[in-house]
Amino acid sequence: MSGDQTGGERLTRIRPENLDPGAVVAQSLDNQWVGADLTRRMIAKGKSLSDVQDQRNDQVRAEYFRSLINTRQIVVNRVFFYNNPAISRDLSEGGEARRAHQKLLADGALVPFLLGEREPTDRPRMDVDEAAFDAWRDTLAEMPATERVTCLRMSWNDQENARDAKSALINPFAARVQGLTAKDIPLLASQVGVPDDRITEFAEKIGEVVDHSNHQRIRDAAVTRNLLYQKFVCVDGTPITEGRYDRGKPFAAEIKQLLDLVYNVNLADALGMYPLTPTGSLRRVALQEWRDVRAGSADGIIRDPEQLVKFLQRQAFSTVQDRLTPSAIDTLGLEDIWRLRQSGAWHRYMEAFTSLTGDPAAFHENVGDVFDRYVRLNSEIIEVAGAARGPAVEANNWSPVVEVVLTIGGAVFTAVTGDEGWAVAASVGAATMGSRGGSVQLVLRNRVAGKREQKFAREIASVRLDTEREWAQFHELARRLPGYTEHGGSPSATSSTTIQETDEVPEY
Repeated sequence: MSGDQTGGERLTRIRPENLDPGAVVAQSLDNQWVGADLTRRMIAKGKSLSDVQDQRNDQVRAEYFRSLINTRQIVVNRVFFYNNPAISRDLSEGGEARRAHQKLLADGALVPFLLGEREPTDRPRMDVDEAAFDAWRDTLAEMPATERVTCLRMSWNDQENARDAKSALINPFAARVQGLTAKDIPLLASQVGVPDDRITEFAEKIGEVVDHSNHQRIRDAAVTRNLLYQKFVCVDGTPITEGRYDRGKPFAAEIKQLLDLVYNVNLADALGMYPLTPTGSLRRVALQEWRDVRAGSADGIIRDPEQLVKFLQRQAFSTVQDRLTPSAIDTLGLEDIWRLRQSGAWHRYMEAFTSLTGDPAAFHENVGDVFDRYVRLNSEIIEVAGAARGPAVEANNWSPVVEVVLTIGGAVFTAVTGDEGWAVAASVGAATMGSRGGSVQLVLRNRVAGKREQKFAREIASVRLDTEREWAQFHELARRLPGYTEHGGSPSATSSTTIQETDEVPEY
């Protein structure tokens, strides 16, 4: 990673091309993120984000720490540092927690993404948690003079930044929203949990969302998530940041899931990286972008059907016994996570993962090394936490499972190896005609994992099959795998108008 380190400033200013190749956007750090099940319960009971803060913060905190453990670098919308309590608590707490946050900023592990601001302490044009915003400013002001914060913008030239942000963020968000009615609506409905007898109503409501978006674009106005939240998700007259979702607005939960997915996928695509989707959230497959692959990944696309099916073959790993894992990763401190990232076990784990993603074709040769180092890292977590807090750290038995999820077109293939068992299951009911794009995701988890345990889930390769013949060849090879099962149902998935040129960037 390289960037502009200007004069006496304490910022390293970078653009997307300067990010670490393994950098991610973590959807769970979105201050509006709520799992699908919790969203529905909130709406049914009239609860706001503050009403479910403890439960939600535990989930977000766990996802936050998993991201820091499993990736070198996380890009974070600057607003989330102070509008997301799961992050801002370390800033407000001060002491070791605040210092750990400063070290992660200085190390480039946490990279604030600035939309139109030039400094991370500039006030954004939206509501903020004032106490947390003050703590954020204090955290940066108190950093040692030798430490720099790495900040990201589309461009550090204001005119270019406004143009690039609109072309890469604002306009594509509107285009994705406006494209929802062109999707397979029954499939989309099934993936967001709409019952069959309400699909027509759901289709009509999606049409209203698209019409409202089109109306905004015709008026030369920006289409933003907050704008659509106000109209279709939130209780009228309440601040978006309050997170009070209206049960009187049909399909508010389902529309929120879709808008959140589009918002975070859109940012990841603009920055040329994969989104990190948390447990219990709608996956990208729901957007039915069958012919799309990640921008800028052309050289690493898997196109050979025989090579592709190798991802689904049984993995050979040594049996791991008598291992432990923290029962709730969020009960650790941010200072524990910082210490873990300084360990040899963590660096060796990152090296193995870099080798894996650098050569997806050598998956079988490299995935065993990732698995082995991951298991050792998990033991290191217990040791680091125990050294800081004593033997009172709660731990669960650790029975690791390796899961490969291959999404190609509208079909999803899942291969699971672990506990001396192996299985391959496919859902191909949504398979499309013509060329198919998709990705390979690697998951390392406990066989009986709790929601807040340490686990790993990352996209490792983009895939594309260009012809029906290639798809048929791959499908037939997959069917020949021992233990293969298949069903035909839908896979689970828990406008070009130019905005007037200005150096101001609409809120995203």
